[in-house]
Amino acid sequence: MEAPVKTQPDVTVRVFNRQFDADPRGARLARRVGLHKLHTWGIPYLSDASESAALIIGELTANAATHGRVPGRDFALRLSYLPGDPETPGLLRIEVSDARGERRPPGPGEVTAPEDGSDSGRGLLIVDALADRWTVLDRNPGKTVRAELDLLC
Repeated sequence: MEAPVKTQPDVTVRVFNRQFDADPRGARLARRVGLHKLHTWGIPYLSDASESAALIIGELTANAATHGRVPGRDFALRLSYLPGDPETPGLLRIEVSDARGERRPPGPGEVTAPEDGSDSGRGLLIVDALADRWTVLDRNPGKTVRAELDLLC
């Protein structure tokens, strides 16, 4: 009797997790470091996936540094990458966590456009437009905003 033939390729999930200062400089650094990590994982700079990820990471980290800031507490960026193949799309999950749970943003389907002339309020509209799926999760302490991108090979 022979062992069954393996029909599925090996899958390697890549994960990056790091904390950053909850200030504008930390948000910019998180975006740059995140894009570099994606590039090392085979998602090249300036590709559609990289550009979408850059905007999502930028918006979520800016929100964490602005609206989710608690003095003395950092925010966290977590990237998870599951490569795909010609038959199955890959998946990029972007998670930004902060320590401020009482300031929960609206979830998918709840985001509204800001008033004309408003200087803010468009970040989650960008996330909603670019992400294939996204949600707001409770965390103790705080919250996590998770966005997912399906990556076609």
